This record gives sequence, structure tokens and C-alpha cells, in this order.
Amino acid sequence: MRPMISAQTARRAVWRPLWELPRRADLLWPLVRRMTLARYRGSALGMLWALLTPAVMIAVFTFLFAGVFGARFTENGTPWEYALYLFCGLLPWTAFSETLLQSAGIVVAHANLVKRVVFPLETLPVAQAFASLVAQLFGTAALLIATVVIRGQLHAAALWLPVLLVPQLLFTLGGAWLVASLGVFVRDTAQVLGLVLMAWMYLTPIIYPEQVVPARFRHLLELNPFTPLVRSYRRTLLEGLQPDWAGLAYTTALALAAFLLGYWWFARTRKNFADVI
Repeated sequence: MRPMISAQTARRAVWRPLWELPRRADLLWPLVRRMTLARYRGSALGMLWALLTPAVMIAVFTFLFAGVFGARFTENGTPWEYALYLFCGLLPWTAFSETLLQSAGIVVAHANLVKRVVFPLETLPVAQAFASLVAQLFGTAALLIATVVIRGQLHAAALWLPVLLVPQLLFTLGGAWLVASLGVFVRDTAQVLGLVLMAWMYLTPIIYPEQVVPARFRHLLELNPFTPLVRSYRRTLLEGLQPDWAGLAYTTALALAAFLLGYWWFARTRKNFADVI
């Protein structure tokens, strides 16, 4: 006869791996390194693709919106200024969306680890999130260098960057755990997620300034948790201002909820992964 397990013990078993994550650094960092290098292994340019890909995207958007349509993020702004604001908004979004897209199939891709009882599967989406964060930090360094070249100055407010990474990582990890689990049971998750993320990006003021949105739609824009985050990135890295604290508090609250919900769902469903895979 199997021993009875109390509800309290079961709850502790679900959350225990989360509390143990900080002690998994010896496992996480090799995974992060492998995921970072595997993306460009065998390519002629290697890690340069991490900068070349967003650079091409920025060039296209800058030509279309700043060159053809005359869009500007600031008064008397130049196309170069538009490129800086665009790059600043794309950095956190790319890290977030890339992590979710890669996480949708990450458990299936590591099917050989699923049946290993001792392997902490929850570390796979975490490693993917940090691998994307590494690429973002390389991009941020390029952005700061470009800011100095174009503007001739760099604001001390850029030191607020670690504060902005906290809600971004919480949101990313929660979403990564959620879609990693869904990807096991619903193999169309990656395709559906791609459409959702594409719509979400265009509903976020990344390629256009907030002031061009009609006033009747502004409140809907503020409901988007990425709007205050992108705004805070631009305020700190480009404008020399403090983050949008009110908006950032809203984003952080939603990010924390997503973090806990995403992990809880992953932990509750992981026992069924082996049966499906």
C-alpha cells in the first residue's frame, strides 16, 4: 500500500525545485553557454550574427518609418535618433520573444532527459532565458557605444539597467515555463505563439512612438505590461531619466504573477511529460 502524502507535503514538493534553483548554478551556466554557442555553431560569422540580425531589422524599420514615413521619437529627431530608440525597444522584446519561442519545444528537444528522475527539467527554460539575456547584453553594449558615437554622451541613468532586468526576467521565466509545458502536450504551440508574439510586438510602442497612438486607445496601450518596460529602457539609456516607476511597478506585479503561475503549471504537469513524449 502506498503511503499517504499530506496536501502540505505535496505543495512543498511542487515548490521545492524553485527554491533550489540558485544552487543549480553549476548546471545552469554550462547549459547557458551551450545554448548560446549552439545557435551560431558552424556559421562563418559566429557570434556576430547576434549583432547583425537586429542591425538589419533596425535598418529596414528605420528606412521605412523614419525615411519614408518621417516617423520620429523626439522633436527634431534624425533617422539616427529613430534607430537608437528602435534598437532600445527591440532589445528587451527580442530577448523575451526569443526565449518563449525556443522554450516551446525545449522539453521535446531534450526528451532524453525527461525520464531521468534526478534531472531538474525546470532549469531548461531558465537556461534559455539567460542565453537570450546574454545576447541582449551584447546588444546593449552596442547600443551604448552607438549612443556615444551619435550623441557624444552617455547618461549615468544607464546604471538603472539591472533594475529593469528584474521584471523582464520574471516575466520571461514565467512565460518560458508555461509554453515549455504546453509545447509537450500541444505541438502547435510554437506556431500559435509566433502569431501571438507578432501581434503583441506591433501592439507595443517599439517601432513607433507612443504619442502617435490616438488618445482613445492610450489606456489600452498602458494595459500592455511591455509598454512601461520599453518606456523605462528608453528613459534610462537614451534620455538620462529615472525609470517610469509607476508603470514599472505594474509590470513587476504582472511579471511576478506570471512567474509563479508559469512555474506552478510546469511543476504540476511535468510528471506527465514522459507519458506524452
